[in-house]
Amino acid sequence: MGTGQKQNKVLVPQAAQAMYDFKHEIASELGVGQQIQGGYWGNLSSRDCGAVGGNMVRKMIAFAENQLQSNPQAINSQALMGNTNAKNPAGNSGSLL
Repeated sequence: MGTGQKQNKVLVPQAAQAMYDFKHEIASELGVGQQIQGGYWGNLSSRDCGAVGGNMVRKMIAFAENQLQSNPQAINSQALMGNTNAKNPAGNSGSLL
């Protein structure tokens, strides 16, 4: 991907390094970590990159579920971040089509 094409924005800048480390940890667990050269992932297949991302999401969801299980009220104290669809918070279009 070219430098000017990245659209993702880090919502918590302090977490950027932790996410970078987490990604490399998952790649190592899957046995593809040795194929990464510095920050270059071009030697990995799309399938392997997808497996890294999928496992990251799986572990983050498991972590969040454990946090909610131990503290169900924690979700109420979190502010909405990202695209909250401010014009229509319900997320529906309002039409039947």
